[in-house]
Formats: sequence, structure tokens, C-alpha cells
Amino acid sequence: MIIILRWVINALALLAAAYLIQGFHVESFYAALIAALILGLVNALVRPIVLILTLPVTIITLGLFLFVINAGMLWFMSTMVKGIVIDDFLSAILVAIFLWIVGMVTNWFVKHAKES
Repeated sequence: MIIILRWVINALALLAAAYLIQGFHVESFYAALIAALILGLVNALVRPIVLILTLPVTIITLGLFLFVINAGMLWFMSTMVKGIVIDDFLSAILVAIFLWIVGMVTNWFVKHAKES
């Protein structure tokens, strides 16, 4: 149940990001659902390999390079999902930061829901 809730929250976050950030476009809620699913798969399968390969750069930048990696994962996802358009890399970085904030808030709520 929590996985489905996170999936819907991430889809809604993608829609909110499209509304707030210029240069990022989501065609419909269906496209956002598919994008959230594909993004989850990309983050589970591709991201760990990229993290290992870019570890020295990530350490040198004190972790800030992770936003670039997340933006790259978003860019990669947008090439696979019809209805998601990212105009430039700055928009991808801003969406990555927005999704990171939403993820932190979601994790906080899930943690507190499990405790009570």
C-alpha cells in the first residue's frame, strides 16, 4: 500500500513541478504516473551504477553532484516517456531538487505513520 501511495505522490509531484518550473512539461496525469514508474525503475537499476562510477566527483563536490546525477536520471526518463518534455538541463536540476524535497517530506510522513 505504501508503494502505491509513494507512486501517486511522485506522480503528483511531477505535475506540481511542471506547474512551478518553466522548461518542464507533463502532458497528463497518466503520463506523470508512467513517468513516476519509469523514474523509480531507472533510479533502482541505473542510478547505483552511475553513483559508483561518479563517486570521486561526488566526494569532491561534497555530494552536490548527486543533483546532477538525479537530473540526468530525469533526462533519461524523459526520453522514454511520451508526454514528458525537459527543455534544458537547468530545468532538470530544478525538478530534481523539487523531487528531492518532496521525497524528504514523504519519507518523514511515512516514518511517523509507522511509529504511531
